This record gives sequence, C-alpha cells and structure tokens, in this order.
Amino acid sequence: MILKVGQALASVVDTTTLVVLRPADGDVSLTCGGTPMVEGKVPAGDGSSIDAADVDGAVLGKRYVDEASGLEVLCTKAGKGRLALDGTVLVLKAAKPLPSSD
Repeated sequence: MILKVGQALASVVDTTTLVVLRPADGDVSLTCGGTPMVEGKVPAGDGSSIDAADVDGAVLGKRYVDEASGLEVLCTKAGKGRLALDGTVLVLKAAKPLPSSD
C-alpha cells in the first residue's frame, strides 16, 4: 500500500485506527496484529483472533515511528494489536523535552 499524509487506516483484527502523519516511501505493508491494515476509519475486529506474539497494543493519542523509513502514525483509537511496517515493529515516539525556564 502506498501511504499518504492524512490517510486514515483501520485494523481488520481489532479496534485500532491510525492517521498517517509522515508516510514511508514506496509500497509498504503496515500491519496491526500481524494482519495488513485497510484504508478507512471503521475497525472490523475485537482482538480475539490476534496471535499472542502479535499482541502489544496501540495507545490512543500516541505517535508510532519507524526510523529507517521515516514513517510516523498517530493512534486515533486504541487496540490490542502490535503495529509493524514490513515486519519491523513500530516504536512509541519519545516526547521532546521542554526547554528549561531558568
């Protein structure tokens, strides 16, 4: 799938939904719970069919990134499945430290 900025993605195995903030270049496979995500805002599963190895859970309002490709997504609805890009698990983006107020 070729990702675009602002594109909404939904899981077919749990309740996770995402919005693409920075797309990866080229045709990639973004998965949730080991199953490719689909375009749209309506998730289609309850998480019961996810393999135990693919359970990690996306957290509402958090950003997930893949440093190698530059992909950045925002979780708009939490779920049970682990997010991955072409088999590489996405990591939670760390918050930027605020400047000191000396």
